[in-house]
Amino acid sequence: MVDVYRDSGLSCDAVGLTIRRYYFPWGSKRVRFDEVRSLQRVQLSALRGGARIWGTANPRYWVNLDVKRPTKTVGLILDVGKWVRPFVTPDDPDALEAIIREGARLEPGATTRGPLV
Repeated sequence: MVDVYRDSGLSCDAVGLTIRRYYFPWGSKRVRFDEVRSLQRVQLSALRGGARIWGTANPRYWVNLDVKRPTKTVGLILDVGKWVRPFVTPDDPDALEAIIREGARLEPGATTRGPLV
């Protein structure tokens, strides 16, 4: 399938999202759109995801390896029906959010403060 979105850590096609460098040491996680229950757009700060390069201090969320995360201001949290929710920081959050919301048939949402990770 052809990617409709791609950056250094994420790629998205017509079926779902692939989160690269999610598992140790370099494994990818695949999330199909039909698994996404909700999508939360969050504002990053140092304690709320912005300084976290990989992993988490909060067992509810997991961030993939993204060395550019400290320079980013927006993250996306996917509720996929499991205890741990993927927390990603795309290079173009507006584009990826629109693709996921359309693919998963989700309503638009507001930006909130990110969780402590």
